[in-house]
Amino acid sequence: MFPREVISTGSLVLRAPVSGDAEAVVRACTDPVTARFLPLLPDPYELSDAHEYLRLAAAKWDGGGAEFTITENGQYLGAVGLTAPDRWETAAIGYLVAPWARGKGVASAAARAVTEWAVDRGVHRVELMAEVENVASLQVARKAGFTEEGRRRDVKRLRDGRRTDHIAFARLAHDSGEAVEPYLPFFDGGELSDGVVSLTPIEVGDAADVHRMLAEPSVAAYRVGPAGTLEDDERRCRYTGYWWVSGQRIELAVRDAATGAFAGHLQLAQVAPLAAQGMVGYSLLPDFRGRGFMTRAVRLLVDWAFAHTALHRIVAGTVVSNTASQAVLERAGFVRESVHRELFPNPDGSRADDIGWVRLRPSTSRKIPISG
Repeated sequence: MFPREVISTGSLVLRAPVSGDAEAVVRACTDPVTARFLPLLPDPYELSDAHEYLRLAAAKWDGGGAEFTITENGQYLGAVGLTAPDRWETAAIGYLVAPWARGKGVASAAARAVTEWAVDRGVHRVELMAEVENVASLQVARKAGFTEEGRRRDVKRLRDGRRTDHIAFARLAHDSGEAVEPYLPFFDGGELSDGVVSLTPIEVGDAADVHRMLAEPSVAAYRVGPAGTLEDDERRCRYTGYWWVSGQRIELAVRDAATGAFAGHLQLAQVAPLAAQGMVGYSLLPDFRGRGFMTRAVRLLVDWAFAHTALHRIVAGTVVSNTASQAVLERAGFVRESVHRELFPNPDGSRADDIGWVRLRPSTSRKIPISG
């Protein structure tokens, strides 16, 4: 059973919830983002619901768990809590940050402080679950020193009935607790642009355009593997934030900067930190070809990667017959490096050669230490 104590961490004070928190709890829980990622909250959320939360918080303490209100200078910023430890000294953590306190490191600071407080009181393992689309929570887990352990498929149901995957994290008593720095940071301002094309993280709203593009015959001709359904492409779009946060890959929509129209897709995939290498891949809708869009897009992404990540090699592969893609790479500064014989399967059962391309980090680029 956890003792009812007050935790101080930096400018934050974590204390047991009190009746005076009720109105702030209502404001926090009626926020659309809060409601989106906490689907079990009542809707609409009213003052009576806040008082029921306060009753359950007190019962949680009585049952051996812990529930804290996060405050700064007396102002309510959110909540963080732990389940009662089980027989193996394992507890689960959860948190909520009010909209007026987001983007300030509140959740990661509170999660770190409560986890360390629990470890000091005999807990061996603290578990954290984050929905795959909850990029902010995924970032909190890493900043608070948690280690990703796996993915739980369709583990919870949202308000609209759709099931959603969650990413499992844990922090053990003997873990260092050091923040996990992102290998692939997000774009400053959320996009890259040269005034002609813009690159933005691909979203669920792009899924129909992605699906239409992948089905276009000139794109499908170079696809490896079976075609996916629209549902498959929607699921892929839902994962893009998680892939980026976890350093696996970056999935981007290529847009006409003047209109915002979806023009194509660009990715930085197969990211290998130890080799400091990543691979670009891309597709473009026919209506936007012949205007230099993809050359501009590839240049933007590769230049950004060399300026903001530890990547030293950016590679690409093209089927030997795909001369249009090869021209894009040449214009974007890539050089032909190798031929992989009979790498790609053809629909008729034969196999096609792959031409390998590479662009190396310029010697004048800022050096960024390699880390896992």
